[in-house]
Order: sequence, then structure tokens, then C-alpha cells
Amino acid sequence: MTGLNPKSDLSLPMQYTKLFKDTSKDDIAQVGGKAANLGEMTQAGFRVPSGFTVTSDAYLEFLKVSQLTGKIRKLLGGLNYEDSKTLQEVSRQIRALIEKAIMPPDIKQAILQAYHKMSRDKSLLVAVRSSATAEDLPEASFAGQQQTFLNVSGDKDLLQAVQGCWSSLFTARAIYYREHHGFDHFQVAVAVPVQKMIQSDVSGIMFTVDPITNNPEVLTIEAVFGLGEGIVSGSMTPDQYSLQKKPFKIANKRIVNQEKMLTRKGEVAVSKAWQKKQKLSDKFIKELAQQGLALEKHYQFPQDIEWGVEKKKVYILQTRPVTTLDIEKVQRGEETITQIRVDETQIDTLLEGIGASPGIAVGKVHKIRSANEIDKIKKGEILVTIMTTPDFVPAMKKAAAIITNEGGATCHAAIVSRELGVPCIVGTEIATQILKTGEIITADGRSGKVYQGDLSGKITDAVVPAIKTNDPTKTATKVYVNLAEPDLAEETSQLDVDGVGLLRAEFMIAQIGKHPEKYIKEGQGKIFSQKLYEGISIFAKAFTPRPVIYRATDFKTNEYRNLKGGVEFESVEANPMLGVRGALRYILKPKVFELELEAIKRVRRYYKNLWLMLPFVRTVDELIEIKKLMAAHDLHRTSSFKLFLMVEVPSNVILLEKFIGTGIDGVSIGSNDLTQLILGADRDNPKLGDTFNEMNPAVLWAIERTVKESQKHGIMCSICGQAPSVYPELVEMLVSWGITSISVSPDVVGKTRLLVAEAEENVVRNR
Repeated sequence: MTGLNPKSDLSLPMQYTKLFKDTSKDDIAQVGGKAANLGEMTQAGFRVPSGFTVTSDAYLEFLKVSQLTGKIRKLLGGLNYEDSKTLQEVSRQIRALIEKAIMPPDIKQAILQAYHKMSRDKSLLVAVRSSATAEDLPEASFAGQQQTFLNVSGDKDLLQAVQGCWSSLFTARAIYYREHHGFDHFQVAVAVPVQKMIQSDVSGIMFTVDPITNNPEVLTIEAVFGLGEGIVSGSMTPDQYSLQKKPFKIANKRIVNQEKMLTRKGEVAVSKAWQKKQKLSDKFIKELAQQGLALEKHYQFPQDIEWGVEKKKVYILQTRPVTTLDIEKVQRGEETITQIRVDETQIDTLLEGIGASPGIAVGKVHKIRSANEIDKIKKGEILVTIMTTPDFVPAMKKAAAIITNEGGATCHAAIVSRELGVPCIVGTEIATQILKTGEIITADGRSGKVYQGDLSGKITDAVVPAIKTNDPTKTATKVYVNLAEPDLAEETSQLDVDGVGLLRAEFMIAQIGKHPEKYIKEGQGKIFSQKLYEGISIFAKAFTPRPVIYRATDFKTNEYRNLKGGVEFESVEANPMLGVRGALRYILKPKVFELELEAIKRVRRYYKNLWLMLPFVRTVDELIEIKKLMAAHDLHRTSSFKLFLMVEVPSNVILLEKFIGTGIDGVSIGSNDLTQLILGADRDNPKLGDTFNEMNPAVLWAIERTVKESQKHGIMCSICGQAPSVYPELVEMLVSWGITSISVSPDVVGKTRLLVAEAEENVVRNR
């Protein structure tokens, strides 16, 4: 680790300021990693706001002349760094000593001369940052450790800000960090970059490698309106964009509502017309990403970059190496992640946010309001707060996991969590309202989900296939994925899949929470349709142009009764599995189905990859009636809008030719319901486990007949039950019969693709 500046030797002349244009990576000991990078980028031709650095010589000379070293050593002597309250008090005392001391005249003069040379305007707005000489190196980086002052103007405020940066070398988090890593407090100095202030219209952070998954082929960008300190501090949840490097394209976008922004005047409201807008246009996303790739190439290492857009020009504000990566995995492009694998109908998902640091933790919730309360956190508890700032580091080290209302996956607090190896979930919006101190929860820092209770007994090692750096396995038979949760859409879309073979509506309906007929009765049917539209759009957008086959709602009466207001509209059925569900419900309750059709139409205005699948259609007449309802709402089969029939009732198999004759584009075999209805075996009854078997000859006959009949009539045929995941031998049968696609759960996509490829080779070989 870099120690004291060698120029502090009395035999060498002091240099108190150094221009960015005269600075390179060889000057780290004098200007710190942050300023060295600013100089390096300036010399390399990147668009960096001009400025200079108050060198570490100035800081060291200031300590010497002010005779503060001995006083600081005394305050730090014997300090229990794990005692958060005492640590905070010692930090306050040291900072007060530094900030009240008189700056030597020659240092003051050098700073003001450099400032005045930046502009004739002696009130030029500048950003004053801290650049520790042991900061932002490949072997250590604690972003946000020292202080930053924005919109500083005039001589007096500039000098005060410089002294504030010097004192921030002794914030509680900085003291704790050095102690934790075994650094001598006086073997680290601080330089202060002074940079022309960019009044960003949009700003944010960019990682040239996915910091969560170690995927080197993905670049991530976070963006907010206004200045980027809101992202850095974690007080704002940003838009998130991910790009594939090869081929170079935008892979996913997550747009977040932003009601406030930071400007030179402070925090101001974002106008309602702009709150839901995409912060950075696609053009600027790509332009920014290209600069990120150029920086990664220049430094020969993945970069964490702060940027801003002012007057339609992209500026690089700083860059640093990404230090939280498993370099060996990055080089190999691998990803293996432990996940919770549970039946979510049997457990409570309390809330979801952005997975910021992978890992799974079980523990007691402990909510705190500010850094002043971090001493209350006990080892093994799950820290829950509005936003996690670097001030929380001592508590974060004790915590089993961190959950926040605000923040993005690349906010400084998230970076710290990854460096500490602590699972972290940010941007939940309501964690402090939903979670209660003392309750036991399970937090999955990969998926961003928080579950009620201790699920440690249900955690298994599941490998999620990463995007490979080499070409994906090619198969003629398409491999689709089954999905239900909107928050998993973007992540899952990055898998090697050809689309969504089964998008279930039930999870979205459950999230809406109120019975659709209750909305209609209250004259608010449009609200239900809007919420459904928003949920479906997430999937269509994430997978475009790949098809998303949306299965219309298939809630049973007992499930509808559980929604708010449901008791008023649903009778009690002796056997809901065989009651008013699927197609029959659309015919008996057309107003609800109309709301669903309206949502589908709205999504298709923007995303033509959305198709429709009808579940539990018992008779041909039911299918005809539903098609009439669709036609009344101007939804017709076209080259871009396909209509699928779920094959899950024996009558579908027996009368398949007649069903096809009504006009459909494809079928999807729901092997779960089809098996239980053919064998008369309740799939949810554990005593019938041996009887319920998709490999039963009767079930296989039905599946084979469906595939071959579909092939005969030239329509698509898929299967979306769990059978292909459980029985690899079934995959080869399906391929040999001529199935056009297989849809499986995300965790077995890679495995299924390989099985399909092998089956296709066998079919060709045996012809």
C-alpha cells in the first residue's frame, strides 16, 4: 500500500497544487488514486471537466505546521473500534481539530492561485473531492469514504471545503476501514481534486462489468435526473440499463419513478411530466457505454465510472477499478450462485428490491433510522434502514444482511456490502414500513427477495447459467422459460432462452391484491387494467423481440376469494380445481375478461412480441365464444399476434383436430393438470405421489398425440409443465415426436438446452 509522499522529505521541494493535464498514474503518492485517474483520462483525451489537485504535500505540511499529529494519535490510542458510539465521538473530535486549525499562508496562496487560473470568474462553481493516497487502488477501495463538496464558489468557501476534505480522512467509517484492513492511520494521506462543476441534466454510475454476477460481457449503467450524489449516497433509486458488449446492444432497461432531483440549488421536485421518463436516451446510453469500454481498454481492468450529461455532452467525472470482483471468475466468464428454491405459493414473500450483493441470510430484523444508532446492531442481525450509507460500515460488518428502502445496485453502500461479502438488497421502497424489529426473515441478496421466517432448510445450491462469452448452444427446438414475477423478467431475459413459453398472470393478480369485480363495482376497472398492463409490459419489454406467451388468468374460486373483496363475488366450491376457472370464467364474467383484453391491447401498442394463451378450455364451443369476445375488442390473430390453447384437459387431446379447426396458432401442453386429470390423481396430495407420474403410458400417449396432431396441421406445439425438467428422457421423446418448443423454469434452462441439442443429434443420427 502506498505510504507517505516521498516529496515530504525536507530535501525535496513541496508542490501544493498540480493541474490535471500535468498528472498521470505515476503521481498517485502525491495526488491519490482519484486525481491520478482524472489526470490520466485528461491526457488520454477523454472529456473530463478541467481542474487541479491540492496535493498530499499540502495535507502533510498542514499537519506538521498545525502540530496535530500527536493530538490525533492520542485520541486514537486504545480506541475500541467496534464500539460505534465511542468511534463516532473520537471522529468528531479529530475532525474539529483539523477544521479549526489555521491553514499555512503558502498553502492557501497556492490553492487560490490555481483556482483563479481556472477562470476569470472568481466565483466559479467547483466540485471539491477527497482523494486518499491509499484510495481507489486495485487492492483497496472504499468508495465514498471521504467527503465531497459540490457547487463550491469563492475563495473562502473553497479553502473551507479543502480543509473539510482533509478532516474527512478521519470520519468514523474511514478510521474503521483502515483499522479493519490493518493500515497505519498516518501511512495514508489525502489530496483534494478541485474540478469545474458540471451542472448535470442527467448523471450516474457505470460499471464495465456486472458487479453482481461477475459477468464480463455485460456493462451496467445507473442514471438519475440532476446531480449524481443521490445515487452515490443511496438516497435515490436510479434507472438501470444493461448492455451486452458482443453484440453491442441494450439488453435491458428498468425505469424508476423519480420525484426529486439534486441541483446547484439543492433538492428540487421533478415535474410530473418527467417523473416516469427514461433518464438517459438510448442514444446517450450507447455513447456512454462506448466511453466505458474505451476506459476499460485503456486501464486494462473493469472500471467503476461516475459520469454526467450537461448540454447534451457526456463528461467523465471520475473512474476507479472495480475491486469487488472475483477476478478468476471474470476471466472465465462463470457464474454460480446459491439461490432459494421454494414453492412460493407455500411461503410469504414479504417484499422485493434490487439485489445488490449476492448471498442468503437468515436473522432477526433490526431497524435503525440513522448512523447514530448503528451501535445498537448486534452480530447476526439483519440491518434495515431507509438508505445504507458508508457511515454504516461498522454495523454492516456485524449484520447478516442489509435491506434498504432506497438506493441502486451500484450505490456506494452496495459496493461496500459486496466488498464485505454481506448480502444486500436495496431499493425496496417500503422495507422500513413492512419489516418489524425482532421478526425472523430470510434475505436473498441475489434475487432481491425478502421472505418471512427461516427458510434455511429450503436453500439449495442452484446454478443459474450466465451469459457465456462464447456462442450459445444452437437448437432447432426452441427453449422457452416459465415466468410469473415481473422483478425477475430482466434478469431471466439474459439467459440463453428463445422467449417466454408461459407467462402466468396469477402472481400479478395477487400483487394487485383486490378482486377485479370489486374494482368494477367501485367504478375503478381501469385501475385494475392499468396495473395488469404495467406488469405484463415489464416482461414484453425485457424479452423483445422474443415472444412472450401470456396465459390469461386461471385463478380458481378459492384463490379469488382470498383477494380483497373476494368473498362478495365468489361462492364456495367443493372442488375449485374442477370448478369455475379458465375459459368458463371468461364467459360467465366477461367484464373481467374485457379488462384483461384491454391490458393486452395496450401492451401490444408498444410490444408486438406479446401473444395470448387460453387456459382450461373444456369444449370447442367455449373456445369459439372466447374468440368472439376477443373479436369484439379488436383482438384478432395476425402474423405478429398468435393465439395458443393450453392442452390440459383430456377433451383437448381427444378433440384436438376440432379445436385446431376453430383457428389457433399453437398449443402448449400443461403436463401438470393433464396428468392429474388423465390419472384422476390430485397432484397436491402427497399420498398420491407415486400415482401422479407424467411418464405413465396414458399420459405419454396423450402428449405424443398432441405433438403429432399439431405437426400434422402445421401449428406450433410446446410443453410448459415440469415434466421435461424432471425426466430428461422425456426431452428426447418430445424432440423425436416433433415438438417445436419446450418451456422450463429458469434454473434448468441451460441443462434443458443441452438435453435438446443432444436429442436432436440422436434424431438426425438415427434417421
